[in-house]
Amino acid sequence: MALRMNVDVVSAERLIFTGQVEQLYVRGEVGELGIFPRHTPLMTCLRPGLCRLMLPNNAIESFFVSSGYLEVQPHIVTVLADTVIRSEELDAAAAHAAKQIEQYEGKKLQFDKELALNIALIRALEEIRKS
Repeated sequence: MALRMNVDVVSAERLIFTGQVEQLYVRGEVGELGIFPRHTPLMTCLRPGLCRLMLPNNAIESFFVSSGYLEVQPHIVTVLADTVIRSEELDAAAAHAAKQIEQYEGKKLQFDKELALNIALIRALEEIRKS
């Protein structure tokens, strides 16, 4: 029997996912993090990107996480995000993000947090489509 851990994915509005998983991958402050059962305790900030959960039946559940925090405790992992978009809803969100990016084209802009978030959202959709 494979080792498992409890994972909660929570947005500012609601609980998105709760259950047993075998692996969790998320984008942290310094890069991609792979969390497995018995991982050392950890707390870090999240960057915009995919949160992938490998379920016990080898299915993969994917979410887009805008930003937030990851907390790893001995028996539970919590992803607390500002915004979470399920992979099924990602097409519409990415289309909206692409429209916003088109509006920025041709204009000189300073770094815009919303623009960076939209780009990360589109990249997450592309990554889901590849897998």
